Amino acid sequence: MKGYLGIDVGSVSTNLAILNEEGEVICHRYLLTHGQPIQAVQKGLQEIYPTLPKGLEIRGVGTTGSARQLTGLLVGADVVKNEITAHAMASVHFYPDVRTVIEIGGQDSKIIILREGLVTDFGMNTVCAAGTGSFLDQQALRLNIPIEAFGEYALQAESAVRIAGRCTVFAESDMVHKQQMGCAIPDIVAGLCEALVRNYLNNVAKGKDIQKPILFQGGVAANFGIKQALERELGTEIHVPKFYSVMGAIGSSLLAR
Repeated sequence: MKGYLGIDVGSVSTNLAILNEEGEVICHRYLLTHGQPIQAVQKGLQEIYPTLPKGLEIRGVGTTGSARQLTGLLVGADVVKNEITAHAMASVHFYPDVRTVIEIGGQDSKIIILREGLVTDFGMNTVCAAGTGSFLDQQALRLNIPIEAFGEYALQAESAVRIAGRCTVFAESDMVHKQQMGCAIPDIVAGLCEALVRNYLNNVAKGKDIQKPILFQGGVAANFGIKQALERELGTEIHVPKFYSVMGAIGSSLLAR
């Protein structure tokens, strides 16, 4: 059996995926980078190796992410591509008719516009952390809520409060103020989700021709509160792929196939 390895190394997470010749995902891994991309890749490979089918032969390797060049040298990659190309490739593979991809990761966020399977436009935000996974992690910790339950809290809100979401400093300050006013935690969490979605649409997605079908991927796609806020703002259903957290790695694998 022939397999193809894709590696996506970002500042927050490192993701690996192996696909077969038919483009089916054989195995995948999601790890935290912890500022050590080489060690994260090595750990991922060590974890994924025992799970591989007997006789599997890796015939191609692709890398993407902020550390794609370094990782490419480390593993002898056949293909080294940017995140936009990798995420678009994976999106079209699973959803051939997709027209918009919303990707929110640990430290940055992206939007990809596709028409007939080709990228026609894109936008990225790597300056402000508001709305990214790391910011949500910080707020969940401050509110003493497990990040896994953050989205569930948002869905419990009776009346979301208005939170300033233009930057992390204002958002956090506003959340503290709302707590001091006695607002319920679910209402604050829901307000934060709505603020971060407004921030994303007014910055990363500003001026983009957003059309459905729409995919939502990246680590933050696990947050039901953000997904719900996106659907409310855009007025349409948003799809979260099965492998939402490792789509960059899957795209790299497909490019190496």
